[in-house]
Amino acid sequence: MLLVDPRNERAQDLGRRLRPLLEQVELPEELRLVVGGDGFLLQSIRARGAAPLYMGINAGRVGFMLNDIRVDQLGTFVETLVARSWSVLTVPRLSVTAFGLDGELIEDVGLNDIYLERSTGQTAHLQVRVDGVRVVERLVCDGLIASTALGSTAYAFSAGNAACHARLRLIQLTAICPHAPKMAPINLPPEAVVDVESLFPERRPTRLVCDGADHPDVARIRVEDANSDVRLVFVEGHDLTATLVRKILLP
Repeated sequence: MLLVDPRNERAQDLGRRLRPLLEQVELPEELRLVVGGDGFLLQSIRARGAAPLYMGINAGRVGFMLNDIRVDQLGTFVETLVARSWSVLTVPRLSVTAFGLDGELIEDVGLNDIYLERSTGQTAHLQVRVDGVRVVERLVCDGLIASTALGSTAYAFSAGNAACHARLRLIQLTAICPHAPKMAPINLPPEAVVDVESLFPERRPTRLVCDGADHPDVARIRVEDANSDVRLVFVEGHDLTATLVRKILLP
């Protein structure tokens, strides 16, 4: 199945060129070819779940999770697909259980990151616990990010945490603009359970964002491993370390 970002002109052009080539070959039924940027790949996975194989084709700006295929390489690329000359990277997702101000239960899953952040001009006051241990009594900040290693290269990296190799399995915590205390980034094992509570949610409202999906007026969240891995497909020879250096560390 070919999935093309309808809002991306470059993706639409690649899709038009690729579609007739794909009609001439037989590919695994579980394979999803996703043409767009990293954000569109995340949207596609949210919509279709963890069962398919996802091979992203970069038509965005960074494309860290995607394959870089030029227009003049499309014929060779299809031959690669037919020969199944690819590798599969299995990456974890995080689950979040959240409660709204009205007691509403919210459940979601994120491949990149999950964060609780202020939704007004006032700072958020958050209490943070890991495995039941209180890490911060009151963190005055803009928010807190929980990310996978894959997601560490995005918002968390911009907020001052380390960009991790995509093959690592961890939960990374990063405070967003911490005022007091200056909470240092934390890297946790994948079995860790993270609880974050907004201390004054009526006066200092906070929202939950999970892979770009917005849930307003959330008072507290629990983040843990989702036990629902996603399989990303890369053409043979794709070097994850070189991609990390080239696209993230030394752009």
